[in-house]
Amino acid sequence: MSKLDNKQIKALKASTLKQVTILDDFWSPRVSNVIQTVVPYQWQALNDEIPGAEPSHTIENFRLAAGEAEGEYYGMVFQDSDLGKWLETVGFVLSGNRDPKLEKIADQVIDLLGRAQQPDGYLNTYYTVKEPGGRWTNLRDNHELYCAGHLMEAAAAYYDATGKRAFLDIMCRYADYIATVFGVEPGKKRGYDGHPEVELALVKLYHASGEKKYLELSKFFVDERGQQPHFFDQEASEREESQTPVRGRTKRSYDYFQAHLPVRDQNTAEGHAVRAVYLYSAMADLAQSFNDPSLLDAAKELWKDVTRKKMYVTGGIGSSAYEERFTVPFDLPNDRAYTETCAAIGLMFWAQRMLQIEKDREYADVMELALYNGVMSGISLDGKSYFYVNPLEVWPAASDFRHDMSAVKKTRQPWFGCACCPPNIARLIASLGQYIYSEDKDARELYVHLYIGSKLTLDWDGQTVQVTQASSYPWEGQVALELTLQQPVEFNMALRIPGWCQSFSLSVNGQEIDAVSLDKGYAKIRRTWLDGDRIELTMKMPVEMLHAHPNVRENAGKVALQRGPIVFCLEEEDNGPNLQELVLSRDAKIDVHFDKQLLGGVSVLTGSALRSEVNAEADDKLYASQPYNQVPAAFKAIPYFAWSNRSAGEMAVWIRNQ
Repeated sequence: MSKLDNKQIKALKASTLKQVTILDDFWSPRVSNVIQTVVPYQWQALNDEIPGAEPSHTIENFRLAAGEAEGEYYGMVFQDSDLGKWLETVGFVLSGNRDPKLEKIADQVIDLLGRAQQPDGYLNTYYTVKEPGGRWTNLRDNHELYCAGHLMEAAAAYYDATGKRAFLDIMCRYADYIATVFGVEPGKKRGYDGHPEVELALVKLYHASGEKKYLELSKFFVDERGQQPHFFDQEASEREESQTPVRGRTKRSYDYFQAHLPVRDQNTAEGHAVRAVYLYSAMADLAQSFNDPSLLDAAKELWKDVTRKKMYVTGGIGSSAYEERFTVPFDLPNDRAYTETCAAIGLMFWAQRMLQIEKDREYADVMELALYNGVMSGISLDGKSYFYVNPLEVWPAASDFRHDMSAVKKTRQPWFGCACCPPNIARLIASLGQYIYSEDKDARELYVHLYIGSKLTLDWDGQTVQVTQASSYPWEGQVALELTLQQPVEFNMALRIPGWCQSFSLSVNGQEIDAVSLDKGYAKIRRTWLDGDRIELTMKMPVEMLHAHPNVRENAGKVALQRGPIVFCLEEEDNGPNLQELVLSRDAKIDVHFDKQLLGGVSVLTGSALRSEVNAEADDKLYASQPYNQVPAAFKAIPYFAWSNRSAGEMAVWIRNQ
């Protein structure tokens, strides 16, 4: 019996895209770029219209499935998910701006999805076109439910934006069919997908449709994962799979799929990083929906393991190129860091969900760190090329040669054969408005999580409350919030004081507030607010030298530079080659200035370091008994997210320190 109606676990409600308009010097151009450049560019990519880019064939696959074209299926088994993420992005875009031309394109492709859907509700081009008799025979590897999940998320977003039910009805019909295949009843499969995604998508489908059966189906998939006898063994036996690995491929262990244990027994993050954080996001959703403390406790333990032992300073996760996975605690190599862009995005999904439940700054801090560093590094400044992998150190001569660095690229790519990251970035940026604020109407509290210039409109007790935020973030720490009210209203304004901020001041209408106390990292101001009231938050933003935990072997004797939410890096273009030879003293004076001409306008760190002097005699020896002389050398650091937007060359986040 479910506990769906028990509301003991009380969560905040994140503001919706229709409530928030972004008006920000840093983010508005990026959101506009998604609308004007990225969405059209990715639509071209899905239609194979980008010269020199990896072919996608995604739209053609749906035409094949609909019987409207001839040819063969092309692409990954999860190619359908690229269209799902693109359509979800379109839904987010249309939430803020009903663009008739874009909406018409989306409606036409949704009609195509309807024609490709099979009579029983099934919708997957790989199995419809390439293996029509193979449905549900290899959930471990072939992403059937994963693809369904991304289309469900898209349908929910599109319905929320437009009110049109066609796409939602298509996906509800598919979900209804899935429920006839999976479950605990006799004759049904007690299985789940090798790539978690449908679990969190079904929660969104429930919220869009109001059908609680989709929430129950999500719970089934989460609860069943890792149970014995193991479903993946059963389905492998049914398809008479050989136990001998195919040459060049090893047999993946259960932990790769987060199926090594039932989810409530998992307390360390294992396996494929993207799969993990998608699953953990669903766990947080279901913990709240079903008032399940055991599921929430498991999610909290997993959070601690990820953020305290397996997360890069940039918010990147998943250090190993092999299986795109987590490894052991503190194994965070810089030059071989995999840190897939999708993993940082998934970390944001999870952090936001945990934040609504726990109301703790820690989750917002990680969400912000991943956003400005691990996510934004994945897209070029013009929005037309992407990093799948986000290393923290690049030596092109070595990475172009070494097999164990083959995943590392020194320049962003226009598209990928496995193109999960580009549309994932687009949908994240297009949906950014829903990460900024949350509300608790019962407690009369409004939370400000991210400092992004924006306008928020709320309806409290029939009264319209409007909050206009102006911010110099992420380059400076000044934030102002102004209230527009129809009549006085009492509530708590809760402002996050970031973990990096050691000193701040708060004022209301020019009157400084003394002795501000923090509640889980939020400064709360309760009063009866009047129309025109203005809150000002000033956060000091010095340059910090960050030191890694001593167990992070790669970074012994090194520091990373961070200012506010931005992590900085050195590039060869500014500092010359062999960046590992630069040494910063512990008391180095570091200057900050904003260069509006550089990389679209960024803050730059400059100062003096040391580097070894190599003369002709010393250059003739590989090893020497005497240390090299060190001479002064100027250095220049730029935001990590902006690297590789000029020329290809070396890059380093961690710098030697003495």
